[in-house]
Amino acid sequence: MDNLKDLELLCTQVRRDIVRMVHAVSSGHPGGSLGCVEYFVALYKSVLKYDASKFSMDGKGEDLFFLSNGHISPVYYSVLSRSGFFPVKELNTFRKLNTRLQGHPTTHEGLPGIRIASGSLGQGMSVAIGAAITKKLNNDSGIIFSLHGDGELQEGQIWEAAMYAAANKIDNYIATIDYNGRQIDGDVDNVLSLGNLKAKFEAFGWTTLEIENGNNLEAVIKGLNNAKIYLGKGKPIVILMRTEMGMGVDYMMGTHKWHGSAPNDEQLQKALAQLPETVGDY
Repeated sequence: MDNLKDLELLCTQVRRDIVRMVHAVSSGHPGGSLGCVEYFVALYKSVLKYDASKFSMDGKGEDLFFLSNGHISPVYYSVLSRSGFFPVKELNTFRKLNTRLQGHPTTHEGLPGIRIASGSLGQGMSVAIGAAITKKLNNDSGIIFSLHGDGELQEGQIWEAAMYAAANKIDNYIATIDYNGRQIDGDVDNVLSLGNLKAKFEAFGWTTLEIENGNNLEAVIKGLNNAKIYLGKGKPIVILMRTEMGMGVDYMMGTHKWHGSAPNDEQLQKALAQLPETVGDY
């Protein structure tokens, strides 16, 4: 693990990557990507056990991560590349035809770090549970992690999976919810309220934890490591992580409008002025 200051500088660079990637093709999802930067940096630079140089689809002996809300691929690709899975310069190919960095992660082109195609919302928890069961059957001590959007929890498959995980004591699994309160059409509470999410997961038999500020890197690292304490105790674990959509770019914060909109030339320059280059552009 790098020291906290270095990781915070990396967070700024990742945000810079995100806005440049979506601007270059006038397409993509910057809002949620910017909001989840600290999560991805914490996970890949401090928490997850893996060897990027020996990536394999089965991931034996390693921790595995599954991104369910695949539309936030810009932050995923940026952190994967800056963690050694593939060259950083490949970020230039984002969303271009016949490249490995499609708008939603895919597997047919064999991009290291990606184990499932994702973006069809609601499916990632089911996949993660399957991987967790496989680890148990193989006596593999690796931990399964997944990330989901809060709007994604409006999908019924999530709750089927949640019931299954609790009923089958899937206790080598830590799911995190990006709880930013916004989705493509507006505030989650206005589109379809989730009610008391903590109480719901607890009622479904999960150990439910919270990270109050998911845009504070130190808090996210501590929160993810704290969740490990509850592994092996007969319950799946979920973290409700409060974040700000569009974090780091002032005009993208406080609104759902940048969920899936790319900045124009002028807007890009405004964003980059707030995100100084730290560890080198691609």
